[in-house]
Amino acid sequence: MRVALFCHTLASCWNHGNAHFLRGVARDLARRGHEVRAFEPADGWSRENLVRDHGADALAAWRAVYPELASETYRGLPDLDAALDGAGLVLVHEWTAPEVVAALGMRRKSGARFTLLFHDTHHRAATEAGFLWGLDLDGYDGVLAFGASLRERYLRAGWGGDRVRVWHEAADATLFRPLPEIEPEADLAWIGNWGDGERSAELRAFLFEPVRRLGLAANVWGVRYPEDALAALEGAGIAYHGWLPNVEAPAVFARHRVTVHVPRRPYAKALPGIPTIRVFEALACGIPLVSGPWDDAEGLFPKGAFLMAEDGEAMEGHLKAVLRDGGLRRHLIDTGLKAIHARHTCRHRVDELLAIVDGLRGEGA
Repeated sequence: MRVALFCHTLASCWNHGNAHFLRGVARDLARRGHEVRAFEPADGWSRENLVRDHGADALAAWRAVYPELASETYRGLPDLDAALDGAGLVLVHEWTAPEVVAALGMRRKSGARFTLLFHDTHHRAATEAGFLWGLDLDGYDGVLAFGASLRERYLRAGWGGDRVRVWHEAADATLFRPLPEIEPEADLAWIGNWGDGERSAELRAFLFEPVRRLGLAANVWGVRYPEDALAALEGAGIAYHGWLPNVEAPAVFARHRVTVHVPRRPYAKALPGIPTIRVFEALACGIPLVSGPWDDAEGLFPKGAFLMAEDGEAMEGHLKAVLRDGGLRRHLIDTGLKAIHARHTCRHRVDELLAIVDGLRGEGA
């Protein structure tokens, strides 16, 4: 089957975690014999910021790890006749420009034979008034929502339940895996961007202060850190390293003894049950994880896959225990790895995607 993937970018992961999952899905589809063509705007904000900060060569980092994938760029509207030629499945990620989203829906309404799916992995449906009403999804066969709480938002907006499916993100296990040949050399790694003030207080409570009080050797990677955040990192004794190509994250995890998850407030409050992709990726790499509070409302992970800290004091206690107790570390690593390989790899998600497509076609979509 020929698959057309419209997304913000595959080439850049600068402040764009969705690229992680989409690369893994595209790779698994390609390995099953499907032809995947990806299309992204040449002037997307993630690409432009990456090139501005690190030069055009930074766009090549992912190609060395994903040689079977490529992404074609366009300006304005893509050449849809060429992009859709022979396509059996068209997957449209929600960072795609609204005019492109609408144009693809119009093609489907006009009789195109492909299955057309909209893939939503953001909190805007819950936090931005009118976001869903501003989407022109007429003609789309279905929506893939990355959690049940997001699916509920589409149901409230009038979508039929059989047309909105839950499709969580997952780890690309061909990339994210333990690297036992690398010896840990520091205590804690955190890979994450500052964002738009969505978790500023949480980062201080669950990361900066516990590290400072415990005197840990800690390293942080990410972008968009304002001056006050950089000062807070320095005050906590945390080394800041800037942007990290996602393909290098497994080696970073391997060089550290523990990592943390600090949920963004919109997900923890408005869309319970949806972790960031870093939870899947960290567990797949076999590093113990301690998380700030979030509600695993869908039972994605078994007890013991990671530790949950309700406040900064609990985070401090959990970090101390993980670093001191080898048996606890081993239990967290083993349980987390088993959870990923049982349910949460990109291979599992492609199985789910193909089953969804088959189901929609069977219903005459």
